[in-house]
Amino acid sequence: MTDTSSPPIAAQSVAPPIRLSAHALLVGERIDTMGLERSDVINTAPLAFRVGQGYAILFRYGVAVLVGLSPIEEDETVRGLNARIVGKLERFEEESAIIEVSPSHDDHIPPGGPIQVKDLSPQRLVVIADVLAKNVALARGEREMSRVFDVIEPLAADLSKTGRTPVARKEMLRIIGQALLVRHRLTGRVEIEEKPDVLWDRWDLERLHARLVDEYELKERAGVLSRKLEVVGETARGLTDLIDASRSTRLEIMIVALIVVEVLFTIYDLFFRAMK
Repeated sequence: MTDTSSPPIAAQSVAPPIRLSAHALLVGERIDTMGLERSDVINTAPLAFRVGQGYAILFRYGVAVLVGLSPIEEDETVRGLNARIVGKLERFEEESAIIEVSPSHDDHIPPGGPIQVKDLSPQRLVVIADVLAKNVALARGEREMSRVFDVIEPLAADLSKTGRTPVARKEMLRIIGQALLVRHRLTGRVEIEEKPDVLWDRWDLERLHARLVDEYELKERAGVLSRKLEVVGETARGLTDLIDASRSTRLEIMIVALIVVEVLFTIYDLFFRAMK
């Protein structure tokens, strides 16, 4: 009996996903990208270019996102930026992620897993780098605010226990300055809640951007940090007002004391004149 069934179809081999490391480094206050002309630029705002088999994406607010580079290539790339880094940090703020590229993926981020994308086009690369850069900038702001709270908490605790106002007005002004600097950096330079410009032309990447924002909780963290900034500012201003009021009271007491002394000298002088 002849077998008329169709022959089995050969299983098609599926290429395994390509995994690339993504490393976001906050290296300074700013990175000057003006006049940085390269033949391998793939995007201009932010500036993105190829480095060997990987990529470097530079953000003017001081973050470099390096994708698919070896540790040696990363060190060489950062050293090459030294002349363009303004206000270089002694200790870099950094964040790492894994990007998994496969045509079978659908721009998905599983919980605790890699960033899965169907391809690594320049637009997708910029969207991913934008979120990673904002994430590391937020991390720095959160760390700085923790240090500010470490200063304010003992002052507030001492005020609640003793009822005496702190005398370090200069320290209070420094705290206010730090809070203002963090606010300016995140709202003026980083623009946490702003979307990357590439989404104006690639609306189909909106979902990838939204998923990345949710994964790193950018909006929630920015909101918490903003409320902390308000608390720090109000607390520091309140303590400063108490210090000023205490100083004014002491000044008024000194003025009254001087007037009393002057009156006593006047009475004393009049008394001795009357005795003569």
